[in-house]
Amino acid sequence: MRHKFLSTCAFVAALAGAHGPVRAESVADYRFDAALQALVNVGARYHYGGSSPETGFDCSGLVKHVYEHAWGLTLPRRTEDQRHVGRPVKRKDLQPGDLVFYNTRKRPYSHVGIYIGDGNFVHAPRPGYRVRVENIDIPYWRARYNGARRLDPPAT
Repeated sequence: MRHKFLSTCAFVAALAGAHGPVRAESVADYRFDAALQALVNVGARYHYGGSSPETGFDCSGLVKHVYEHAWGLTLPRRTEDQRHVGRPVKRKDLQPGDLVFYNTRKRPYSHVGIYIGDGNFVHAPRPGYRVRVENIDIPYWRARYNGARRLDPPAT
């Protein structure tokens, strides 16, 4: 069932992107827009230093791209700088659009993704892989979780 839900979300996100940005009317709409924009990029190739679907993404490039397209917000390019934007949020309080950070290179906050709800996040994992959806509760990600940050959408 979860796979069918994610496939439906990706389809809806693709349709939304095909018709241009939709004007968000509430904070919840903005959060949903960020999650949808992240889903639109599922399948893009990984490219270190990349920040577009045409050239590929690394983790922080994906985050930067998503928020520029979903909210018109310019974020720092590097994960270690992105970890300071917004405000901290507890894992149990995650909402779509929150940034989730992990220690994947033996240093805290070395990886970032975008939480999309239902325990899932979108991220650009590493060379040889494509942008994908994963569950934050699988043992690998649970053991490496460093925290999350919530960004404030533009004034509505």
